[in-house]
Amino acid sequence: MSGLADLVAEGMLVPYHAPWPRCTVQSSTWQRAIAGLVSVKMTLLGLWGETECVHMAVIEAATNTVAILSLPCPDGVYPSVGQAHPPAIRLERAILDLFGLVPVGLPDQRPWLDHGCWPESFPLNPPRTARRDSELYTFLPVEGGGLHQIAVGPVHAGIIEPGHFRFTANGEAVVRLEERLGYAHKGIESLMAGADLAGAAKLAGRVSGDSTVAYGWAFAMAAESALQLEIPARAIWLRALMAELERLANHLGDIGAICNDAAFPLLHAHFGALRERVLRAAVTAFGHRLMRDCIVPGGVSIDPGPDGVEAITALIASIGEQLPRLVETYDNTASLQDRTVSTGVLKPALATQYGAGGYIGRASGRSFDTRRTQPYAPYDQLAFEVPVLSEGDVDARVWIRIREVEQSLSLVKQMLSALPGGALVGSFADRTEPCEGAALVEGFRGDILVWLRLGGDGKVERCHLRDPSWFQWPLLEAAIENNIVADFPLCNKSFNCSYSGHDL
Repeated sequence: MSGLADLVAEGMLVPYHAPWPRCTVQSSTWQRAIAGLVSVKMTLLGLWGETECVHMAVIEAATNTVAILSLPCPDGVYPSVGQAHPPAIRLERAILDLFGLVPVGLPDQRPWLDHGCWPESFPLNPPRTARRDSELYTFLPVEGGGLHQIAVGPVHAGIIEPGHFRFTANGEAVVRLEERLGYAHKGIESLMAGADLAGAAKLAGRVSGDSTVAYGWAFAMAAESALQLEIPARAIWLRALMAELERLANHLGDIGAICNDAAFPLLHAHFGALRERVLRAAVTAFGHRLMRDCIVPGGVSIDPGPDGVEAITALIASIGEQLPRLVETYDNTASLQDRTVSTGVLKPALATQYGAGGYIGRASGRSFDTRRTQPYAPYDQLAFEVPVLSEGDVDARVWIRIREVEQSLSLVKQMLSALPGGALVGSFADRTEPCEGAALVEGFRGDILVWLRLGGDGKVERCHLRDPSWFQWPLLEAAIENNIVADFPLCNKSFNCSYSGHDL
């Protein structure tokens, strides 16, 4: 089978694309790339469309090299990736909804993002005017005796984004879970088209609010790669500092929420208090609790100053002092262990097949971390470990978070001690020809992919943003199988996939 370099060599390289090659390929090369995904010699990073073209980003396991393969489809059809590689199915359903491009052989062509409420079908491909049938959505059948269905959502209790979960159960045991998402679709990619860099950067930071730093950084890196911008050293380190604070806030909140779903609210309160301290330190240092809009193309928009550095230093000391006692409480509470150990097991083979990132993949044996596998500054100058477990249960996903909190505390200390001085924003060079850029950034959930094309006027022609949840939501369906219905909230929280980031 051809390696990734061979596939790229068979295609026609697209000029002004950085940092990885993008090439236009023929159907035969596309099919060999699919074979590479099936054999797990390559991992799917993203799959998205344009008016008459589909793009597939892949990473080769042996070399950690990344490339984007683009297949023209002037007739509106292309060979389905999902026919042989299930992780692509939902992505291809979304491409069909947005562009009307038909994946030939796709076993499931039901609408995914389009719930029959849009004023027109295929909104990102205006020339195709034929509407899709807006018939009632049909969930997949389940056969067997004594089965019943439980419908949950899309409206949930509390401040939770919308998503529908259809359970088929035999008594209390879940036989099948099927998700229906798309309720949080807000047309981000359509809004991006024609926006200037500043406006598009703000949109990127609003794809998923809990990952606003990671999305802002990924978009900025893609734009900077396209425009070949030099970023000031201080801005690079401040970006990483914000990213680790974002990781800390989310991991601490998740650990507490998982304990709460396991009926242990004491730890929920303590971890929630720690999360709140992170947010207060963030607003002191960067002017916003979530640090939204603090990363801009070319650098950062705000400097923490001495007061901000002092607040973060005190925060790290406080968490470092309290965390061991809280972890000991988690580890020594039998009622918690009874709920989390061996619950919601995700098998390592599935995590590898789907390229699951973040704590979900690392709790099931997949050690991928963009900060190490595709190292970017300043992580290439910092010392940190990537924790990996193989049990794949709720408990493992908690422990990965705990270990990542410890690593983030260490990283923040290193950053504060080596934070360089200098400017916050680099200068933009004049550029009149179209250019393209891409980036992978490690958010708290896993790797975020952004691909961007800029026109000669500097405005966005096309931007695709892929949340790690695209490859994680389907795995929740597998992890809950044969568990009891009452454990679904626990399993769901241990995954904590994004609705908004997924639905775009």
